Amino acid sequence: MSWAGKILRVNLTEGTVRSEPLNMEWARQYIGSRGLGSKYLISEIDPKVDPLSPENKIIWATGPLTGTMAATGGRYTVITKGPLTGAIACSNSGGYWGAELKFAGWDMIIFEGKSPKPVYLYINDDQAELRDAADLWGKSVWQTEEQLKKAHQDPLLRISSIGKAGEHQVLFAAVVNDLHRAAGRSGVGAVMGSKNLKAIAVRGTQGVGNIRDPKAFMAETFARKKILAENAVTGQGLPQFGTQVLMNVINEVGALPTRNHRDVQFEGAKDISAEAMALPRKSDGKAQLVTNQACFGCTIACGRISKIDATHYTVQNKPEYWGASGGLEYEAAWALGAANGVNDLEALQYVNLLCNEEGIDPISFGATIGLVMELYEMGVLTKEQIGIEAPFGSAQALTFLAEETVNGRGFGPEIGLGSKRLAAKYGHPDLSMSSKGQEFPAYDGRAIQGIGLAYATSNRGGCHLRGYTVASEVMGIPVKTDPTHTEGKPELVKAFQDATAAFDSAGLCVFTTFAWSLPDLAPQLQAACDEGYTVEEVEKIGERIWNMEREFNNAAGFTKADDSLPKRLLTEAAKSGGSKGQVNHLAEMLPKYYAARGWDSEGRPTAETKARLGL
Repeated sequence: MSWAGKILRVNLTEGTVRSEPLNMEWARQYIGSRGLGSKYLISEIDPKVDPLSPENKIIWATGPLTGTMAATGGRYTVITKGPLTGAIACSNSGGYWGAELKFAGWDMIIFEGKSPKPVYLYINDDQAELRDAADLWGKSVWQTEEQLKKAHQDPLLRISSIGKAGEHQVLFAAVVNDLHRAAGRSGVGAVMGSKNLKAIAVRGTQGVGNIRDPKAFMAETFARKKILAENAVTGQGLPQFGTQVLMNVINEVGALPTRNHRDVQFEGAKDISAEAMALPRKSDGKAQLVTNQACFGCTIACGRISKIDATHYTVQNKPEYWGASGGLEYEAAWALGAANGVNDLEALQYVNLLCNEEGIDPISFGATIGLVMELYEMGVLTKEQIGIEAPFGSAQALTFLAEETVNGRGFGPEIGLGSKRLAAKYGHPDLSMSSKGQEFPAYDGRAIQGIGLAYATSNRGGCHLRGYTVASEVMGIPVKTDPTHTEGKPELVKAFQDATAAFDSAGLCVFTTFAWSLPDLAPQLQAACDEGYTVEEVEKIGERIWNMEREFNNAAGFTKADDSLPKRLLTEAAKSGGSKGQVNHLAEMLPKYYAARGWDSEGRPTAETKARLGL
């Protein structure tokens, strides 16, 4: 049935670790990972709990296809109540850690309470125990991983940990595994830090051997891998260029948010694009990009491995950053670059390394820096406050403020609040480019109407991965829709949101959906888990998960008013490109979205909808 069938429950307050059986009824209703982990969290905490209090819980969850031969089966999810938003936080990561947890025989780990001292959890197959982490506290993610592997004399140990940002409770701190893969958004790392939990180190040797129908599963996964290989995006574009393939495309469309969304095109986009990463540098004749990299079981290999220019001002005296490591992906390159008007590719890679090393979300960080630069140019913030001159386009300000933020120095703790709190503190709340307190990624909601609606309605705050309508609106997947039109977009957003919930819960990467749809996912779940996972049932489960998350947020105090976009996107028309003259038409789309969802006019699931979905 592909689930391991058991979870670890760790009480940090008491220092206890115990095994308990997985709730199989819930597993069949919510599949795994995002859906099942959220079901456990929502069933066990008060929706109004302080996210950084001991009463909050945090869960690491795999899906039934995690660790199997299904393509991209390396994903896991960290679920908690998010400190950045106050909404449900559910952050997904790749790499190898998720598969390793399944190999050790566990579907999920639930942490509750708060340890009186820094600890880490060590798992070796069936054995699990909390260990002292006093010598790890204050260390970076990279140092933590190296030290734990050395301490356990096991180079194959897989580690999920926080850096200093999580310890300092930066509200957008990330959980990082395999050096540069991250559960990046919503501040899950801050919750981990609030519990004095430094890391989870896992060694698994059991594999995943309980597939319901192994022969059918092999046939289904083989057929789906062939589809990925033959698709132009998953078989060519992403392996060659990574997600950075989008930089010039989105800029050309006029949908690249620039200088805190004041503009929709960036004149320096070509300098920070995938193509630029592959060009030989003038300084040493070498390209920043070294190779691509795949996560566990992945046939796409969109990850980037890069080497920074050793002569660049940021690292010329820091040889620890000269080696090959995680390279820029599209969202990070945009947030650190176009969002701030910075076109220094090496500066972006340096900050990207810091984000990986100390565990912060580059999207929220970069977008918050965009706000800081706008407030500086307005005269609201001064050089004396910030610690440096900080106009748009300043690579020096970007790199300086990254160092301050990850180390908790100077103006860094202010940036660590995120843009919503920072903008409100300095009297300009409308300048935070966020929804529910989470900063928008690299697509402008005026140029792409559907993604604007997806941002506003996302259960975890501004997010593209909860309903990536860009696939349809820009790339024509599965069908081409006009990005500037609102017709049909509420239904499109709902469909993407529900399907993504199902893929996330299975333990697979959302990038497979460039080539696959639910009719590709359902047969794999049937062969691995249960024949009841028809296309219609999997679609219904995705919808059930979305509504469950919504119900939690409503109980936490969110209302229709929180399904919103900043004033800038609603009233300030785009200035150039194909979106020139456009604003986002949220007011037109939102009531239709609620109707499509079976919610009342206030955005609450009706009794009929809840009954239909079994909520």
